[in-house]
Amino acid sequence: MVLTAVRGALGFLSRLPVGHDEAAWDAFRRSSVAFPLAGYVIGVFLAVPLLLPLSTPVDAALFLATVYGVTGINHVDGLADLGDAAAVHGAEKRRAVMKDTDVGVGALLAVALLVAGLALAAVGVVALPLEAIVAIVVTAEVSAKLGMAGLAAFGSPAHEGLGSQLMDQTPRGFVVAAIVSVPTLALSWSPLVGIVMISASLLTTAVVGRWVRSWLGGISGDVFGATNELSRLVALHVGVVVWTLF
Repeated sequence: MVLTAVRGALGFLSRLPVGHDEAAWDAFRRSSVAFPLAGYVIGVFLAVPLLLPLSTPVDAALFLATVYGVTGINHVDGLADLGDAAAVHGAEKRRAVMKDTDVGVGALLAVALLVAGLALAAVGVVALPLEAIVAIVVTAEVSAKLGMAGLAAFGSPAHEGLGSQLMDQTPRGFVVAAIVSVPTLALSWSPLVGIVMISASLLTTAVVGRWVRSWLGGISGDVFGATNELSRLVALHVGVVVWTLF
């Protein structure tokens, strides 16, 4: 059952060739633990380009290509919609903007800042020892997926749709997902690095969740995607800072 849920998670959260079927999707949307487990798998793939003995700009470019080659652009689309929603006033207008297929300045700014932030994070990560690269990238991905599990367990749906289908989860399930994320603390020389990264990622998730609850009325599929992108970005930068300082 867990393996089926993880396959469903990878099918939804990545472009890895794991196949798509209703049984895997159904198992995934009912299993919080599948989020961080999928994060481990995706994180390993994302760390590979930063381990290559190439120049820093090339490694950073390969990292960006790998991130969106492995995870796709659906999550970025969610961030773009959220960026457009943030640029207008009024809950009704924000909800309407998020359903609109037109791309506004809010979306362009959000995506530009995300891509620039990821590139700069890659520049910082690649300068660290090899074990630090793996630890930070994998922990960032697991943290981002744990944040999504938190939205599924504690959030309320804004409307019927993809996001609402993921909310058959419970706080107890989130606790299990958090426990499954603990091994990331052993990846670095100091558990403090992982603790701070996970805390920063969850704080990012909480801020986004609070914002969309008051501004949009709840969680949607776009919010899940945007939270994933923002949590990963914050965790990567925090990881570099903490590893450098300690």
